[in-house]
Amino acid sequence: MSVSLLLLIAVGLGLAGWLAARARAWGFSKDGNVRLAALPSYHGWYVALWIVLPMLVFVALWSAIAPELVMQSVLADPAAQGLPSFGFTRERILEEARSVASGNALAVFDPRAAPLVDAFRHAIGRYQVIGYTLAFLIAFAGGAYAWLRIKPDFTARKRVERMVMLILIAASLVAILITLGIFASLVFETVRFFGMVDPVSFLLGTFWAPDSMSDPAFVDGSRYGAIPLFWGTLYIGAIIAMIVAIPLGLLSAVYMTQYSSARARALIKPALEILAGVPTVVYGYFAALTVAPAVRDAAVAIGISNASSESALAAGVVMGVMIIPFVSSMADDSIAAVPQSMRDGSLALGATTSETIRRVLMPAALPGIVAGVMLAISRAIGETMIVVMAASTAARLSADPLQAMTTVTVQIVALLTGEGSFDHPATLSAFALGFVLFLVTLALNFIALRVVKRFREAYE
Repeated sequence: MSVSLLLLIAVGLGLAGWLAARARAWGFSKDGNVRLAALPSYHGWYVALWIVLPMLVFVALWSAIAPELVMQSVLADPAAQGLPSFGFTRERILEEARSVASGNALAVFDPRAAPLVDAFRHAIGRYQVIGYTLAFLIAFAGGAYAWLRIKPDFTARKRVERMVMLILIAASLVAILITLGIFASLVFETVRFFGMVDPVSFLLGTFWAPDSMSDPAFVDGSRYGAIPLFWGTLYIGAIIAMIVAIPLGLLSAVYMTQYSSARARALIKPALEILAGVPTVVYGYFAALTVAPAVRDAAVAIGISNASSESALAAGVVMGVMIIPFVSSMADDSIAAVPQSMRDGSLALGATTSETIRRVLMPAALPGIVAGVMLAISRAIGETMIVVMAASTAARLSADPLQAMTTVTVQIVALLTGEGSFDHPATLSAFALGFVLFLVTLALNFIALRVVKRFREAYE
């Protein structure tokens, strides 16, 4: 079923309903003895919403249900009797046949998928007809219900505003529901993982070497110590990157708000914000081809012979450059938002510009600055490409910034790419790592909110 075609049909039917209902309401108003309780346009919107909204809800539900109905219909077909009982091969054969039947592929690679193509075509065609029919019936039923309610004394405006309010509430709940869905999926898979590996070994172990080819029945929990990954994530993203980003971001914000001319600010601020739009893979290439060799050569020049060409320092420095706009923009906005009276009062009492910045502006703007720093840290610890290309994938527990390290996100990508079974602890460990990273990011957000609230109350 083409979702885009149904959306266009829904918009067209809604427009037709709007025009018809508006014309009917105008017909009522032409009678001099009749006074409408709402403008004719509100009657039109009432009918249009009753046509479009139920149809859109049905399209969303049908898009989620129809693929499973098609699959069940194909599996019940005699052509599917020769399929393997379960496993990856079975899913691959079915997916090949579905792709050919849907027109996404020209031919199948596995001969066992060829007999299923016609079964998929028949099932897809049948359920498309059912979907279109039901969508039209639902739209007609909604439009008819709204059409019959149009009367001179019908309070269409109040009903339309109530429906719009429900739409806004639903839109505001989307982010919450998505977050809850992510959290629930992570918790479910993490519980499965901790059923195979001791949580203490995972959270406190110092050796990380999961083996996806080992027998899941004989799991060596000592190979799943995640401390090196947590340390690498904090060391690269929250220490080295912040040492670069915080001073440069704050100093650039102070310069742009207090010292620069309007012309210089118009050039510097967009140039800084461009850094946020550069793809991370470009930063990764820059770190791997330019910064990492420069760091290694500099280390060798001062007598450090064991410097690696892939280092935490190279990745952290480039990551810090990448997140400068997060710190700079938030600090810039926060400092600029400090009332001019506080600046003038400090200068009138004899303070210099630098003293005013340090003792008045920075404390007053601290909530926004802290929020920017926390946002930058959250962005840094979730970065993957720079670490993969500049710091390698080696899990190492070391404080030497010239050694190769890795982070949680890099290991999640490595564990979930490939053909590993989702019943194996090596694959499930990626969800456990994601769950820990989710909790860390959540904790950072809570800390930021707490700091912002405390200092905002102090300076308001």
